Amino acid sequence: MDTRAGHPQTGRRTGHTGFEVRAIPPGTLQELRARDDAGAPPRTVVDAQGGSPLRCCLERSRPGETLALVSYAPLRRWARETNADPGPYDEVGPVFIHPRDCGGWAGTPDGGCPEAMRGGLRTLRAYSAQGRILGGLLLDRGRKGAPTVEEGLARLYADPRVAAVHVRAVEFGCFQVETRRRGTE
Repeated sequence: MDTRAGHPQTGRRTGHTGFEVRAIPPGTLQELRARDDAGAPPRTVVDAQGGSPLRCCLERSRPGETLALVSYAPLRRWARETNADPGPYDEVGPVFIHPRDCGGWAGTPDGGCPEAMRGGLRTLRAYSAQGRILGGLLLDRGRKGAPTVEEGLARLYADPRVAAVHVRAVEFGCFQVETRRRGTE
């Protein structure tokens, strides 16, 4: 069975790696479009210049596109799903999503990482199955010899204790994407 096409209910995409790249799942998006994880209604904004990272489809916005800006707590939602306890590592941050269902992430031909999760400065945060942070890695696309997103993820997933890794933008702290070790729910 070819799993690269992904699962329509979870937004998960698999490839040749030991981890899955996950957009925000459709059910969670539906909830965030009504009330975000801070308890507020979404804020509608027009992205005049385009290029904002969308967490629903893992694409970038087009110039003039209307977006919803919501607070999202990815570790809290992951913990709820897996019965982990993130404790003080729980955090809420801003993300852009489409204000209506966009169909989600279509995946990449090779099942790898979407282009929209790349950028100048990224941090990878590794979490155990219990929800505790195990470490992190700074990715600086402008620094010679810096690892790529794939190399950084492979490095972190080499530790068998790592169950999930979140990718975040350093500049604004925005959540970019969740990855999970294959075979963990």
